Amino acid sequence: MASVIALQSARAGFPAGKLGGTAECCASPLCLICAGGGALFFCPGGCIRHWQPFLIEVKDKMKQALENIRQTAAELLAKADSEAALEELRVRFLGKKGEVTAILKQMGKLSAEERPLIGALANEVRSEIDEEIRRRSKELADAALNARLAAETIDVTLPGTPVAQGKRHPFQQVLDELKQIFLGMGFEVKAGPEVELDHYNFEMLNMPKSHPARDTQDTFYITENVLLRTQTSPMQIRTMEAQKPPIRIICPGRVYRSDAVDATHSPIFHQIEGLVVDEGITFTDLKGTLEAFIKKLYGENTRVRFRPHHFPYTEPSAEMDMSCFKCGGKGCPMCKGEGWIEILGCGMVHPKVLENCGIDSERYTGFAFGIGLERIAMMRYGIDDMRLLYENDLRFLKQF
Repeated sequence: MASVIALQSARAGFPAGKLGGTAECCASPLCLICAGGGALFFCPGGCIRHWQPFLIEVKDKMKQALENIRQTAAELLAKADSEAALEELRVRFLGKKGEVTAILKQMGKLSAEERPLIGALANEVRSEIDEEIRRRSKELADAALNARLAAETIDVTLPGTPVAQGKRHPFQQVLDELKQIFLGMGFEVKAGPEVELDHYNFEMLNMPKSHPARDTQDTFYITENVLLRTQTSPMQIRTMEAQKPPIRIICPGRVYRSDAVDATHSPIFHQIEGLVVDEGITFTDLKGTLEAFIKKLYGENTRVRFRPHHFPYTEPSAEMDMSCFKCGGKGCPMCKGEGWIEILGCGMVHPKVLENCGIDSERYTGFAFGIGLERIAMMRYGIDDMRLLYENDLRFLKQF
């Protein structure tokens, strides 16, 4: 970088009178311009005729410095092996305090005729360095990409690693099929909490705390009034409270009862319950709906029958049987020789249940039904032990 230093001629090692001019001028401070290892000395005596170049013209020295920068930059950039090295060289040569910038700052020392020549050369050097940096950066990026591709090469001719493909559980398969049947009839699907209040699970369904029907639905209590639901009927109550007729819903879900585990019982099982409430609903509508459902599920040749039964929340109530799909009603081990298989419970919604939900039982009637999902799945797939459905044995589940 060029710099200007004022020195006394005696301190610089030049006695007065040795630089030319009068003794008075030589005794004045000297002006020293350093550039590229050389130096120029001037005697500022007051008039231009006393200025004498001591070594070489400033213009030639600046041209030489730019050529040196061009050559040095080319050599260093060719050796740069990283983006960090390129950035370091960019700052060294082209930065605010870089070598090219330092020379440009000395342009004021040149005459008006010399400035365009040195300026053009400086811009040329700067452009070449910038272009070389970009070119070298692209080379490094391409080399890095090629190295990565070579390291991550995959032989696509090798056989792939087999990926185990999952399947829907038999429960889910049956549930999805039942949903599609009822959705086709215009029903909606509702879901509710499994941890339920005694109020919704029993009392609103016409089963007060002293009702003997509770004995058959013994469940797991969290507190005196909070329990695990024994049926999905509480969601029917919640729907009737929140929505006025017409109502047409199914409520699938997991339920709990305090039953010992065996081939046909479990403390955890699944139900899908249905409810229809509207003006003019009769038992005929109940029979027609359930018969259409069974025929859709097991075939058009399936027959159904209804047997009187008792449920606290329906009146009249019935158990619905279907003809054995395995023997066609002739009698076999599956139907225990009777030709019929019990499939679900149903009935007309008790007027008191409607009134409990704020629905006028004189104007509206309805029917309800409940289906055990495990029973449907076991009959559908010929499973003779309910426990197989819960053991998650892949040897069993892969059959479906």
